Amino acid sequence: MKSESPTSFWQFDTTYWLGQLKSNVNGLSQKDASLILQQSETIKREKTSFEKDIALFISQFKSPLMLLLIGAVILSAFLGDTSDVFIILFIVLSTGLLSFFQERNASKTVEKLQSMIALRSTVLRDGIPQQIIGNEIVPGDILLFKAGDMIPADCLIIESNEINTNEASLTGESYPVRKEAGLIAENTVLSKRSNCLWEGTNIVSGTAKALVIHTGNNTLFGSIVQSASTEVETSFEKGIKDFGYFLMKITLVLSVFILTVNLFNHKSIIESALFALALAVGMAPELLPAITTIAMSAGAKRLLEKKVIVKKLASIQNLGEVNLLCTDKTGTITEGAINVEDIVDYSGKSNEFVKKLAFWNASLESGYSNPIDEALKAIPITDKTLPKKTNEIPYDFIRKRLSIAMDTGTEQLLISKGAFPQIISICQSVLGENNNITPIEQSIANINQQYEAFGVNGLRVIAVAYKTISNNNITKEDEVQMVFAGFILLQDPVKSGIIDTIEKLKKLHVNLKIITGDNRNVAKAIALKLGIKQPNVMTGAELIALSVEDLKKKVKNIHIFAEVEPQQKEHIIQALRYNFTVAYMGDGINDVGAINEADIGISVENAVDVAREAADFVLMEKDLSVLLDGIKEGRKTFANTLKYIFINTGSTFGNMFSVAIASLLLPFLPMLPKQILLTNFITDFPYLTIASDNVDEEQLNKPGKWDLKFIRNYMIIFGIHSSVFDVITFLTLFYVLKVKESAFQTGWFIESILTELFILFIIRTHKNFFKSQPGKYLFILSVLGLILTLGLPYSPLATEVGLTPLPWANLSIMLIIVAAYIITADLLKVWFFKKYR
Repeated sequence: MKSESPTSFWQFDTTYWLGQLKSNVNGLSQKDASLILQQSETIKREKTSFEKDIALFISQFKSPLMLLLIGAVILSAFLGDTSDVFIILFIVLSTGLLSFFQERNASKTVEKLQSMIALRSTVLRDGIPQQIIGNEIVPGDILLFKAGDMIPADCLIIESNEINTNEASLTGESYPVRKEAGLIAENTVLSKRSNCLWEGTNIVSGTAKALVIHTGNNTLFGSIVQSASTEVETSFEKGIKDFGYFLMKITLVLSVFILTVNLFNHKSIIESALFALALAVGMAPELLPAITTIAMSAGAKRLLEKKVIVKKLASIQNLGEVNLLCTDKTGTITEGAINVEDIVDYSGKSNEFVKKLAFWNASLESGYSNPIDEALKAIPITDKTLPKKTNEIPYDFIRKRLSIAMDTGTEQLLISKGAFPQIISICQSVLGENNNITPIEQSIANINQQYEAFGVNGLRVIAVAYKTISNNNITKEDEVQMVFAGFILLQDPVKSGIIDTIEKLKKLHVNLKIITGDNRNVAKAIALKLGIKQPNVMTGAELIALSVEDLKKKVKNIHIFAEVEPQQKEHIIQALRYNFTVAYMGDGINDVGAINEADIGISVENAVDVAREAADFVLMEKDLSVLLDGIKEGRKTFANTLKYIFINTGSTFGNMFSVAIASLLLPFLPMLPKQILLTNFITDFPYLTIASDNVDEEQLNKPGKWDLKFIRNYMIIFGIHSSVFDVITFLTLFYVLKVKESAFQTGWFIESILTELFILFIIRTHKNFFKSQPGKYLFILSVLGLILTLGLPYSPLATEVGLTPLPWANLSIMLIIVAAYIITADLLKVWFFKKYR
């Protein structure tokens, strides 16, 4: 269906649009919605699995070096050198297929994870509310919203109750925007279109029923994404990319130099070009993107088994860097199962009337489902008959209270409950003994004293107030001149095993800080139960008084931040990030800003939509012990990715550099192009299993950190070490054994592959290599590579790849050189990590 004025739908009322979209206040029928979905031009056709596989396979050959090599193979075929063509083409295709299957498995894992966390919305279909995923919503649907919901389409409000939205994703302004039904002029600016709800924004407070006008790319958010789609790079991704460019520059310069020298020495043009290209492919980190993707997807798969859903795959690397975890206390530090300890009057005595007020308020509210109200609904009272609800002012994080208007049959009441400071501020009298009402001034000191005492005893406190009203048409302005009824005392016991979990976090060099809106006395009581003997507590009021620089210094030594507002959580995270790599865990609307601000955002499966959407990781259980596994997996993924980088910058770079030098001095090529590619091919198999390799416990106990200077130091030291042994091999073969071209190339071929295979076992651990057990697949494929390398010169295929059987004496000398390389490389490795780490 095509609307008359798609860009200014806010100027017409909902009756007009219900007619245009052939809908009604009970929503579309399921049959009509399915038909609209099939016909919709805004729905992007999903690629079939076959189409995705073809695109992924082609992408394996898109790198400039691979394209150049394929071009050289075609040229070689044109000139009639068919033997080399088939061998090199086989190696290129096999390498591409190997990467393709690994990346294909990785992408399947990512698709599975994404499907598990797809956002759902409440839609009226055939007049019945039901949950459906966002991409099944169509124009004409009626959506029901509550606080915490993400908005999946551009909508026009039909009816609302104190609804406020966060439109920062569109306007940049994070302050809540009030919304209500009505008509607005066509030329009204975006920030003033108060009758519209926009895709990509979220509900902060209140409830609403709205009509879907636009979906998909036709929404305002969809058009912005199409015109300015960007992805934020993680620090690890940026480091990988920068390092890849660094190696690529060296590779290309060296390849061009070698090509020029070989041509100057009157060697074959085709042979020299293929040699230079093969050299470039051998040195370039062509497997790096595949290795990182495979390592991260393998980590994501293992995390899923441990009940952690990875939303943003690249964030796994960042999780390994985390050294500070910030969290609310409810559900992570405490059980999260709210128990009502008692409901008392201003003097601390249990009171049946105050219990009834609290029960009515909790039972009749409909704006924001929460565990406190669920607990209050279960309290034992003599009469559970509910009065008639006449109106509601939903909870929001500015007022911090919830008000319900009701008709009891004998009178009309307005009952408010919420945070103690916000409730006491709207009261002018107090419910005393025998239900007498007296001016609050006479009791305020006693009320405040009771509030402090409850907090010291570790009880969470909310307050209840009420008043009689004559008009059901209430607003926030009616929350004044109320009667303070009493306190609701809540108990949320500390989780069993949490102290042990915190100790394990410390062993991983991860500190813990608690950020909560609760009273400082409650927060302090929790800290003492956690074994913090002299907890440093900072309140929101104290935070406001500090400058940005002072806050950066102070936050380092604070254990608990209490009585903080949602926006203050962001400021705390910003200050902490100057000294730490911060993960923040939250599940409420008031946590979204902090989740976005942290290096790693973490939420839980039952969190509000907007919190799950903002997070990098979603826990299927709200349990800190699950995060222990997550942090270890992040570090394992980080460590395994670095292994490939070390191999590429150490042995591979050293070997290829040596081959380049030798080509300048020898009357023949030190290795044929197909031998260089075959070296690369044989070592690629075990390299691609690095993602599943074991990692030493010592490497998991400290955060991993991308350090380009450290890697460059490694490249220089181990590159020189590798080149030294290559030169020894070169001198031995050419000047001592005085071998001819084919035997020389065979000897160097064996030495190059064996050193590259063994360096993987050496650098995969910071200890002596024989003290650390490698992964099963890494070990098996490395052994197969070793057998293939030693057996190839003696096989029928030897002549096809330019190899020749070596006399046993010559082979023994090569093996002795490799053994000396292994021993010295292992000793050098232990020294290197001690000195630079």
